[in-house]
Amino acid sequence: MSALLEVEDLRVRFRTIGSLRARIRGVEDPFIDAVCGVSFSIREGETLGLVGESGSGKSTIARALIGLNPVADGSIRFDGREIAGLGERQYGALRREMSMMWQDPVGSLSPRLTVRSLVTEPFRIHGVKGRDLDEEASRLLTMVGLGPDFASRFPHQLSGGQARRVGVARALALDPKLVIADEPTAGLDVSVQAEVLNLLGDLQRRLGVAILVITHNLNVVRHITDRMAIMYLGRFVEQGPTEDVFFHPRHPYTEALLSANPEPDPDAAKERIEISGEVPSLLDRPKGCEFHTRCLYAQDDCRRVAPGVTRESETHRYTCHHPLSE
Repeated sequence: MSALLEVEDLRVRFRTIGSLRARIRGVEDPFIDAVCGVSFSIREGETLGLVGESGSGKSTIARALIGLNPVADGSIRFDGREIAGLGERQYGALRREMSMMWQDPVGSLSPRLTVRSLVTEPFRIHGVKGRDLDEEASRLLTMVGLGPDFASRFPHQLSGGQARRVGVARALALDPKLVIADEPTAGLDVSVQAEVLNLLGDLQRRLGVAILVITHNLNVVRHITDRMAIMYLGRFVEQGPTEDVFFHPRHPYTEALLSANPEPDPDAAKERIEISGEVPSLLDRPKGCEFHTRCLYAQDDCRRVAPGVTRESETHRYTCHHPLSE
Protein backbone atom coordinates (compact mmCIF):
# COMPACT_ATOMS: atom_id res chain seq x y z
CA MET A 1 0.00 0.00 0.00
CA SER A 2 1.38 3.42 -0.95
CA ALA A 3 1.94 6.06 1.72
CA LEU A 4 -0.77 8.61 2.43
CA LEU A 5 1.73 11.01 3.98
CA GLU A 6 5.42 11.13 3.01
CA VAL A 7 7.80 13.52 4.77
CA GLU A 8 11.39 13.79 3.54
CA ASP A 9 14.20 15.78 5.20
CA LEU A 10 11.78 18.19 6.86
CA ARG A 11 13.42 21.26 8.35
CA VAL A 12 11.61 23.92 10.39
CA ARG A 13 13.47 27.03 11.54
CA PHE A 14 12.49 29.94 13.79
CA ARG A 15 14.03 33.38 13.93
CA THR A 16 15.66 34.23 17.26
CA ILE A 17 16.17 37.98 16.75
CA GLY A 18 15.00 40.55 14.20
CA SER A 19 16.92 41.15 11.01
CA LEU A 20 18.05 44.67 12.00
CA ARG A 21 19.36 43.56 15.38
CA ALA A 22 21.06 40.59 13.74
CA ARG A 23 22.94 42.95 11.37
CA ILE A 24 23.95 45.24 14.24
CA ARG A 25 25.26 42.31 16.27
CA GLY A 26 26.88 40.64 13.29
CA VAL A 27 24.76 37.48 13.64
CA GLU A 28 24.95 35.67 10.31
CA ASP A 29 22.33 33.02 11.06
CA PRO A 30 19.66 34.40 13.45
CA PHE A 31 17.62 31.18 13.39
CA ILE A 32 17.33 27.96 15.36
CA ASP A 33 16.49 24.60 13.85
CA ALA A 34 13.47 23.21 15.69
CA VAL A 35 13.16 20.23 13.33
CA CYS A 36 16.23 18.93 11.49
CA GLY A 37 16.00 16.61 8.51
CA VAL A 38 13.12 14.43 9.70
CA SER A 39 11.73 11.75 7.36
CA PHE A 40 8.75 9.43 7.89
CA SER A 41 5.62 8.13 6.22
CA ILE A 42 2.12 7.03 7.22
CA ARG A 43 -0.03 4.62 5.24
CA GLU A 44 -3.81 4.68 5.04
CA GLY A 45 -5.36 3.26 8.20
CA GLU A 46 -2.02 3.27 10.06
CA THR A 47 -1.09 4.96 13.35
CA LEU A 48 2.34 6.50 13.91
CA GLY A 49 3.45 7.82 17.29
CA LEU A 50 5.91 10.68 17.76
CA VAL A 51 7.56 10.43 21.19
CA GLY A 52 10.02 12.65 23.03
CA GLU A 53 10.54 15.11 25.86
CA SER A 54 8.89 18.53 25.82
CA GLY A 55 10.59 20.77 23.28
CA SER A 56 11.84 17.90 21.12
CA GLY A 57 9.94 19.15 18.06
CA LYS A 58 6.88 16.86 18.00
CA SER A 59 4.22 19.58 17.90
CA THR A 60 6.37 21.67 15.55
CA ILE A 61 6.14 18.84 13.02
CA ALA A 62 2.36 18.66 13.44
CA ARG A 63 1.95 22.39 12.89
CA ALA A 64 4.19 22.23 9.82
CA LEU A 65 2.02 19.47 8.35
CA ILE A 66 -1.12 21.61 8.54
CA GLY A 67 0.60 24.78 7.37
CA LEU A 68 0.85 26.65 10.69
CA ASN A 69 4.67 26.52 10.80
CA PRO A 70 6.72 27.48 7.73
CA VAL A 71 8.83 24.76 6.15
CA ALA A 72 12.44 25.86 5.62
CA ASP A 73 13.44 22.81 3.59
CA GLY A 74 12.30 19.34 2.68
CA SER A 75 9.20 17.76 1.21
CA ILE A 76 5.71 16.96 2.52
CA ARG A 77 3.59 14.88 0.18
CA PHE A 78 -0.01 14.19 1.14
CA ASP A 79 -2.06 11.79 -0.95
CA GLY A 80 0.46 12.15 -3.77
CA ARG A 81 0.54 15.97 -3.72
CA GLU A 82 3.39 18.20 -2.57
CA ILE A 83 2.00 20.52 0.11
CA ALA A 84 5.10 22.13 1.64
CA GLY A 85 4.94 25.85 0.96
CA LEU A 86 1.28 26.00 -0.07
CA GLY A 87 -0.56 29.26 0.48
CA GLU A 88 -3.25 29.68 3.14
CA ARG A 89 -6.09 29.39 0.63
CA GLN A 90 -4.74 26.11 -0.76
CA TYR A 91 -4.19 24.78 2.76
CA GLY A 92 -7.77 25.68 3.64
CA ALA A 93 -9.09 23.08 1.21
CA LEU A 94 -6.49 20.56 2.31
CA ARG A 95 -7.61 20.76 5.94
CA ARG A 96 -10.82 18.98 5.01
CA GLU A 97 -8.69 15.86 4.57
CA MET A 98 -6.16 16.49 7.35
CA SER A 99 -7.66 17.44 10.72
CA MET A 100 -6.15 18.28 14.09
CA MET A 101 -7.05 17.30 17.66
CA TRP A 102 -5.52 19.88 19.98
CA GLN A 103 -3.91 19.06 23.30
CA ASP A 104 -6.24 20.65 25.87
CA PRO A 105 -9.57 18.77 25.65
CA VAL A 106 -11.65 21.57 27.24
CA GLY A 107 -9.52 24.63 26.44
CA SER A 108 -9.51 23.80 22.72
CA LEU A 109 -13.30 24.19 22.62
CA SER A 110 -14.83 27.66 22.41
CA PRO A 111 -16.77 28.27 25.66
CA ARG A 112 -19.37 30.33 23.76
CA LEU A 113 -20.49 27.53 21.45
CA THR A 114 -22.74 24.59 22.15
CA VAL A 115 -21.54 21.07 21.44
CA ARG A 116 -23.79 21.03 18.36
CA SER A 117 -22.07 24.13 17.00
CA LEU A 118 -18.62 22.80 17.85
CA VAL A 119 -18.95 19.47 16.06
CA THR A 120 -20.65 20.98 13.01
CA GLU A 121 -18.37 24.03 12.72
CA PRO A 122 -16.11 22.29 10.15
CA PHE A 123 -19.07 22.15 7.74
CA ARG A 124 -19.53 25.91 8.02
CA ILE A 125 -15.81 26.74 7.86
CA HIS A 126 -15.33 24.73 4.68
CA GLY A 127 -18.61 25.79 3.09
CA VAL A 128 -20.10 22.31 2.90
CA LYS A 129 -23.67 22.69 1.66
CA GLY A 130 -26.67 20.41 1.58
CA ARG A 131 -26.19 18.90 5.05
CA ASP A 132 -28.72 18.91 7.87
CA LEU A 133 -26.51 20.08 10.72
CA ASP A 134 -28.82 18.69 13.40
CA GLU A 135 -28.58 15.27 11.80
CA GLU A 136 -24.81 15.60 11.42
CA ALA A 137 -24.43 16.58 15.07
CA SER A 138 -26.53 13.61 16.13
CA ARG A 139 -24.51 11.27 13.91
CA LEU A 140 -21.16 12.51 15.13
CA LEU A 141 -22.06 12.52 18.82
CA THR A 142 -23.48 9.02 18.57
CA MET A 143 -20.34 7.88 16.77
CA VAL A 144 -18.15 8.94 19.71
CA GLY A 145 -20.42 7.47 22.35
CA LEU A 146 -22.10 10.62 23.66
CA GLY A 147 -25.47 10.72 21.96
CA PRO A 148 -27.69 13.56 20.68
CA ASP A 149 -28.59 14.78 24.21
CA PHE A 150 -25.16 16.36 24.50
CA ALA A 151 -25.78 18.72 21.55
CA SER A 152 -27.20 21.52 23.71
CA ARG A 153 -24.43 21.48 26.31
CA PHE A 154 -21.55 23.96 26.60
CA PRO A 155 -17.89 22.94 27.16
CA HIS A 156 -17.96 23.87 30.88
CA GLN A 157 -20.73 21.29 31.33
CA LEU A 158 -18.50 18.48 30.05
CA SER A 159 -16.01 16.28 31.86
CA GLY A 160 -12.51 16.01 30.42
CA GLY A 161 -13.32 12.69 28.77
CA GLN A 162 -16.56 14.03 27.28
CA ALA A 163 -14.75 17.11 25.98
CA ARG A 164 -12.14 14.89 24.34
CA ARG A 165 -14.91 12.87 22.65
CA VAL A 166 -16.34 16.12 21.30
CA GLY A 167 -12.88 16.91 19.95
CA VAL A 168 -12.75 13.50 18.26
CA ALA A 169 -16.20 14.06 16.71
CA ARG A 170 -15.15 17.48 15.46
CA ALA A 171 -11.91 16.12 13.98
CA LEU A 172 -13.81 13.38 12.10
CA ALA A 173 -16.71 15.55 10.94
CA LEU A 174 -15.58 15.82 7.32
CA ASP A 175 -14.28 12.23 7.02
CA PRO A 176 -10.58 13.19 6.84
CA LYS A 177 -7.91 10.81 5.62
CA LEU A 178 -5.48 11.81 8.39
CA VAL A 179 -6.05 12.93 11.99
CA ILE A 180 -3.21 14.52 13.94
CA ALA A 181 -3.80 13.92 17.65
CA ASP A 182 -1.63 16.11 19.91
CA GLU A 183 -1.47 14.47 23.38
CA PRO A 184 -4.94 12.89 23.01
CA THR A 185 -5.04 11.75 26.65
CA ALA A 186 -3.51 14.82 28.32
CA GLY A 187 -5.23 15.78 31.57
CA LEU A 188 -7.42 12.67 31.69
CA ASP A 189 -7.67 10.03 34.40
CA VAL A 190 -6.11 6.67 33.57
CA SER A 191 -9.48 4.94 33.15
CA VAL A 192 -10.73 7.73 30.88
CA GLN A 193 -7.50 7.58 28.88
CA ALA A 194 -8.19 3.93 28.12
CA GLU A 195 -11.73 4.76 26.99
CA VAL A 196 -10.48 7.48 24.63
CA LEU A 197 -7.75 5.26 23.17
CA ASN A 198 -10.21 2.40 22.64
CA LEU A 199 -12.58 4.84 20.93
CA LEU A 200 -9.83 6.07 18.58
CA GLY A 201 -8.81 2.51 17.77
CA ASP A 202 -12.40 1.46 17.07
CA LEU A 203 -13.09 4.48 14.85
CA GLN A 204 -9.87 3.91 12.95
CA ARG A 205 -10.85 0.34 12.16
CA ARG A 206 -14.33 1.42 11.08
CA LEU A 207 -13.36 4.49 9.06
CA GLY A 208 -9.88 3.56 7.82
CA VAL A 209 -8.44 6.92 8.89
CA ALA A 210 -4.69 7.33 9.46
CA ILE A 211 -3.60 8.83 12.79
CA LEU A 212 -0.45 10.68 13.81
CA VAL A 213 -0.22 10.59 17.62
CA ILE A 214 2.03 13.13 19.35
CA THR A 215 2.75 12.26 22.97
CA HIS A 216 5.31 11.69 25.70
CA ASN A 217 3.14 8.92 27.17
CA LEU A 218 4.65 5.61 26.10
CA ASN A 219 1.65 3.64 27.32
CA VAL A 220 -0.47 5.55 24.81
CA VAL A 221 2.01 4.72 22.07
CA ARG A 222 2.07 1.03 22.89
CA HIS A 223 -1.72 0.85 23.12
CA ILE A 224 -2.63 2.48 19.84
CA THR A 225 0.28 2.84 17.39
CA ASP A 226 1.63 0.55 14.68
CA ARG A 227 4.97 2.35 14.46
CA MET A 228 6.78 4.92 16.58
CA ALA A 229 9.52 7.51 16.18
CA ILE A 230 11.67 8.83 19.04
CA MET A 231 12.66 12.50 18.84
CA TYR A 232 15.54 14.34 20.49
CA LEU A 233 16.46 17.97 19.75
CA GLY A 234 14.41 18.00 16.57
CA ARG A 235 15.79 14.77 15.10
CA PHE A 236 14.65 11.17 14.99
CA VAL A 237 17.07 9.00 16.95
CA GLU A 238 15.08 5.79 16.42
CA GLN A 239 11.96 4.67 14.58
CA GLY A 240 10.34 1.37 13.77
CA PRO A 241 7.42 -0.95 14.52
CA THR A 242 6.15 -0.23 18.01
CA GLU A 243 6.73 -3.72 19.41
CA ASP A 244 10.25 -3.88 17.93
CA VAL A 245 11.23 -0.58 19.51
CA PHE A 246 9.70 -1.51 22.88
CA PHE A 247 11.37 -4.90 23.10
CA HIS A 248 14.57 -4.27 21.11
CA PRO A 249 15.56 -0.59 21.53
CA ARG A 250 18.83 0.32 19.88
CA HIS A 251 19.36 3.94 20.97
CA PRO A 252 20.31 4.76 24.61
CA TYR A 253 17.75 7.58 24.69
CA THR A 254 15.00 5.12 23.74
CA GLU A 255 16.21 2.71 26.41
CA ALA A 256 16.08 5.43 29.07
CA LEU A 257 12.58 6.55 28.10
CA LEU A 258 11.31 2.97 28.15
CA SER A 259 12.91 2.25 31.52
CA ALA A 260 11.06 5.22 33.06
CA ASN A 261 7.71 4.08 31.68
CA PRO A 262 5.39 2.72 34.41
CA GLU A 263 5.00 -1.05 34.14
CA PRO A 264 1.40 -2.24 34.66
CA ASP A 265 2.60 -5.64 35.90
CA PRO A 266 3.80 -5.19 39.54
CA ASP A 267 5.82 -8.41 39.32
CA ALA A 268 7.75 -7.22 36.25
CA ALA A 269 10.52 -5.32 37.98
CA LYS A 270 12.93 -3.39 35.79
CA GLU A 271 15.92 -1.19 36.32
CA ARG A 272 15.33 2.49 35.73
CA ILE A 273 17.98 4.22 33.67
CA GLU A 274 18.37 7.86 34.65
CA ILE A 275 19.15 10.46 31.99
CA SER A 276 21.64 12.86 33.56
CA GLY A 277 21.85 16.57 32.87
CA GLU A 278 19.55 19.00 31.11
CA VAL A 279 18.37 18.98 27.53
CA PRO A 280 20.87 21.13 25.57
CA SER A 281 19.73 24.44 24.15
CA LEU A 282 18.82 24.58 20.48
CA LEU A 283 21.03 27.66 20.35
CA ASP A 284 24.07 25.63 21.37
CA ARG A 285 23.75 22.10 20.02
CA PRO A 286 26.47 19.66 21.13
CA LYS A 287 28.96 18.56 18.51
CA GLY A 288 29.00 14.97 17.35
CA CYS A 289 26.06 12.94 18.64
CA GLU A 290 23.76 15.48 20.25
CA PHE A 291 22.78 13.02 22.98
CA HIS A 292 26.36 12.34 24.10
CA THR A 293 26.19 14.94 26.92
CA ARG A 294 23.54 12.81 28.68
CA CYS A 295 24.41 9.32 27.44
CA LEU A 296 25.73 6.62 29.80
CA TYR A 297 27.58 4.91 26.97
CA ALA A 298 29.19 7.90 25.20
CA GLN A 299 32.70 7.38 23.81
CA ASP A 300 35.20 9.67 22.11
CA ASP A 301 33.76 9.24 18.62
CA CYS A 302 30.30 10.18 19.96
CA ARG A 303 31.69 13.57 20.99
CA ARG A 304 33.32 14.23 17.63
CA VAL A 305 31.23 12.70 14.85
CA ALA A 306 27.49 12.82 14.29
CA PRO A 307 26.15 9.29 13.69
CA GLY A 308 24.43 8.38 10.45
CA VAL A 309 21.25 6.37 10.09
CA THR A 310 21.65 2.62 10.56
CA ARG A 311 18.94 0.24 9.34
CA GLU A 312 18.23 -2.57 11.76
CA SER A 313 15.74 -3.81 9.19
CA GLU A 314 13.67 -2.34 6.39
CA THR A 315 11.43 -0.66 8.98
CA HIS A 316 13.60 -0.26 12.11
CA ARG A 317 16.39 2.33 12.02
CA TYR A 318 18.42 4.38 14.50
CA THR A 319 21.27 6.90 14.76
CA CYS A 320 23.93 5.70 17.20
CA HIS A 321 27.65 4.81 16.97
CA HIS A 322 27.33 2.16 19.68
CA PRO A 323 23.80 0.73 19.58
CA LEU A 324 22.45 -1.42 22.36
CA SER A 325 22.79 -5.17 21.90
CA GLU A 326 20.03 -7.75 22.32
